Amino acid sequence: MKDNYRPGTTFASRAMRRAYVLMFVFMAFTGSGQMPIFARYYISDLPGMAWSADFYLTHYLHYLGACLFLALLAYAALDYLLSGRRRCALTGVAYVCIALLGGIVITGIFRVLKNLPDVVFSPVFTMFIDIAHLGFMILYIVAALFSLIGKRRWLTTKNSHLEWEQPQPS
Repeated sequence: MKDNYRPGTTFASRAMRRAYVLMFVFMAFTGSGQMPIFARYYISDLPGMAWSADFYLTHYLHYLGACLFLALLAYAALDYLLSGRRRCALTGVAYVCIALLGGIVITGIFRVLKNLPDVVFSPVFTMFIDIAHLGFMILYIVAALFSLIGKRRWLTTKNSHLEWEQPQPS
């Protein structure tokens, strides 16, 4: 019996992909707002963009987006671990992107910790965390563009028809 499952063809996976891209663009925009570039480069002067010059608003929106993004990543990871592993395998691009996403998440957690009032990091470690967070983000964008341009997917189907092949009668 041949399994005709192809990764990325269901409505749920297309919706997840769109949500992931939208969330990533939102996080990149609000993360850029943590650097005071929107007022400096007159982005906040565009109609409807005045809110982007408010550091605290973009800061809280970035935190809210991070919570939603972590929930989206957790859902995708659990979906793959609980049901997708039987049909799909991760590709090399997926492993690279997952490692970079892990770096973004870990450095993001340290950035949240450094903003707590009772947590004090050295200035050198704080600068390292900030640059590492930005660096992981840039590397992820490069890897994602490489994946998109090279048409490399995160998942590939396993040869399930070989596993489920019925013995032929003699």
